[in-house]
Amino acid sequence: MSTDRPDFPTLEQVERASREELAQWYRFLPLGDTTEQKKVMDRIEERFKEKGGMSPALSKKIGYGGV
Repeated sequence: MSTDRPDFPTLEQVERASREELAQWYRFLPLGDTTEQKKVMDRIEERFKEKGGMSPALSKKIGYGGV
């Protein structure tokens, strides 16, 4: 994790994250400024898709409204 971006999870956190946590990061985190942040975002996207991706109910639950 970059110390200038404490909102970015570590790869370890991404590996342990629930589908809902992944959904929040997938929707609300910026793409990332560094190579490490981009690597984290790529892994978030990959794991999120493996867990079923976004549904209307999950989207509403995380506060984004429909899909």
